[in-house]
Amino acid sequence: MPQSSGPDETLRCPLDELPAPLQGLVREARAARQRAYAPYSQFQVGAALRVETGELFTGANVENASYGLAVCAERTAVLAAVMAGHRAIAAIAICTELDPPAAPCGMCRQTLAEFARDCEILLCSPSGTSERVTRLWLRQVLPHAFVPETLHAYTRRIQSRPPRKPGS
Repeated sequence: MPQSSGPDETLRCPLDELPAPLQGLVREARAARQRAYAPYSQFQVGAALRVETGELFTGANVENASYGLAVCAERTAVLAAVMAGHRAIAAIAICTELDPPAAPCGMCRQTLAEFARDCEILLCSPSGTSERVTRLWLRQVLPHAFVPETLHAYTRRIQSRPPRKPGS
């Protein structure tokens, strides 16, 4: 039986209780984690996302000796999907060594918000450490997100203003 952690729809449930497509995302995220390049932190992360057409894209974190140049697994998966021409994320699974698993960082949450109005997020650990998966939604981890519509509304507003006089 899934365990609810409150009214925000976050659930911890056994992997085998997920619908088959979500189980597949978890398997792909676990496999992607094995391809991570994390020689400095040793914190390997894998991600697998499904776009609205059903296609899957994976990513893993890639670190750099100049730490600020590291790229997260979630963003490498998003970039792969975008490079293939997709702009609508339906779901993402993220695999970390922690149990319970870690949630995406702020930068990854904002990147997901660019390409998903809302999407399901599955947080999992490597096979064998926990077969329980945390299910939640982007709106839960990034409430009040700054999304493309926010910027478009501002652009429309400033375009409707009368031109400013020089020096004012």
